[in-house]
Amino acid sequence: MSEKKELPVYSVRLREARETYGISQRNLGIKAGLDDFVASTRINRYETGVHQPDLQILQRIADVFDVPVAYFFAEDDELAEMIKNFRRGKQRKS
Repeated sequence: MSEKKELPVYSVRLREARETYGISQRNLGIKAGLDDFVASTRINRYETGVHQPDLQILQRIADVFDVPVAYFFAEDDELAEMIKNFRRGKQRKS
């Protein structure tokens, strides 16, 4: 019997954000500044937990979705939503 590996929270949040945004793995990678030949593969590996993006890449991905990096590490769905809404509320006041 094989056990199902639990995905890291950043992988789950990344996939949720990408699907909500309606963008392909390849296009997300390209928008985040990855080479178009590896963009899809790299995003796929981040989403499946094979690799963790470094902070610079994660910041660029966060910028694409207009969320703080902390969003990708919020273990609780409610906290993730609060982080996302806080950033958006803060931008409206500026």
